[in-house]
Amino acid sequence: PFQHGEVFVTEDGAETDLDLGHYERFTNTTMKRSNNFTTGRVYNAVLRKERRGDYLGGTVQVIPHVTDEIKRRVVLGAGDADVAVVEIGGTVGDIEGLPFLEAARQLKVEMGSSRALLMHLTLVPFIATAGEIKTKPTQHSVKELRALGLQPDILLCRCTVDIEESARQKISLFTNVEERAVIPLIDADSIYRIPGMLRGFGLDDFVVERFGIDCPPADLSEWDEVVEREFSETSGEVRVAMVGKYMDLLDAYKSLNEALAHAGLQTLTTVRIDHIDAEDIERNGTGVLESADAILVPGGFGDRGIEGKITAVQYARENNIPFLGICLGMHVALVEYARHVCALEGAHSTEMDSHTPHPIVGLITEWANADGSTEQRDESSDKGGTMRLGAQPCHLDKDSMVRRIYGHDTIEERHRHRYEVNNNYLDQLCGAGMKVAGWSADRSLVEMVELPDHPWFIACQFHPEFTSRPRGGHPLFTSYIEAAIKHRGGNVA
Repeated sequence: PFQHGEVFVTEDGAETDLDLGHYERFTNTTMKRSNNFTTGRVYNAVLRKERRGDYLGGTVQVIPHVTDEIKRRVVLGAGDADVAVVEIGGTVGDIEGLPFLEAARQLKVEMGSSRALLMHLTLVPFIATAGEIKTKPTQHSVKELRALGLQPDILLCRCTVDIEESARQKISLFTNVEERAVIPLIDADSIYRIPGMLRGFGLDDFVVERFGIDCPPADLSEWDEVVEREFSETSGEVRVAMVGKYMDLLDAYKSLNEALAHAGLQTLTTVRIDHIDAEDIERNGTGVLESADAILVPGGFGDRGIEGKITAVQYARENNIPFLGICLGMHVALVEYARHVCALEGAHSTEMDSHTPHPIVGLITEWANADGSTEQRDESSDKGGTMRLGAQPCHLDKDSMVRRIYGHDTIEERHRHRYEVNNNYLDQLCGAGMKVAGWSADRSLVEMVELPDHPWFIACQFHPEFTSRPRGGHPLFTSYIEAAIKHRGGNVA
């Protein structure tokens, strides 16, 4: 998480870059495993083919074998879509990206200029001390691309200030790109303004014209409504204390931060997130939580900061502060309840303490998937291959708060975890007031818990943040923020 930010999980269980989360949120499209592939996957596939003898003993080379595999995956990812947007990450000139750029060159030649278009994102820096922008980085970047046989059709020019027409003309002249296809991409006060800004510069018209697509003008009314909600007069402000362990890089919780912002849009509330390192609570106590209108413990792995998270749960439970626990957040909520309500001294998860006398959470060795198949794992299994991943059904208890929130008897949410609740302790936990509100597909694994005697205390095994959208939000997060508003109002009164 400190290097790349969060791991975004697709519906079919692929662990991918957080950029796919942006694609889902902006396009309302469900990404799949085929929508993301890396250099490692490409080379692994080529090596497996060579070992199987697919190349009949021939010399395996970057061109054509690696580039052919890249092209195959691009076409596979596109599926039956009318238009496929293919992002090649990194910087032009990076050695890691060269096979991908060569594959793009080949694809454009094979498909023809009427079916393939190259869009290049560049930086146009503004030198504050000189009060001017510099086009040289863009010129040089395009020069590097052209040396690889790629001529951009469109340039998206990132800049902190407006790019004057004269600068666009200069960029057009030195990059061989039509002036109307040199599109300024100016820093905005809201990322949700970007679709409208790009339309204002005619990007969409240029693309459909090049592809010969006959379609009506883009309807961005939904985005206009999102922007209107973001900048409308809010009903107030709430503070959410997010108690985690990856606070040095907040992109580690990117989808979660976005989901809370979406809930703010739905409730017309300004949501302020206080990112609190769980180890700070271990060192200095719960003082940092005193201003919180709601407390959230997100997912994570490992034991660092775990006692701080347990303390945060206890503070939320005892002070009737709205609480949401996600994945590991549900585990620590159950451990806290077992210790302080059920009086099970030393209760813990075997992930953190393999010798705990009360393993409230443990490594479940077998479970049923959504398709009815069974998977198994044990302590010696590879960690990456033993997680429950992707969308799984969850049956909600008809008398639960979460059933009222979701409005459905069965929901589907995405998972990414190895450890599960130990059912042997459910009688004690439920006898002390805890309620199991959601069960897995075969009703054998706990998916959601809640406290009926608490204003809003819900924890889930899955990651609801992955399915939250700016256009509509997510019912669980919307209800969570509504509870925070109510808590704040009660405190003010």
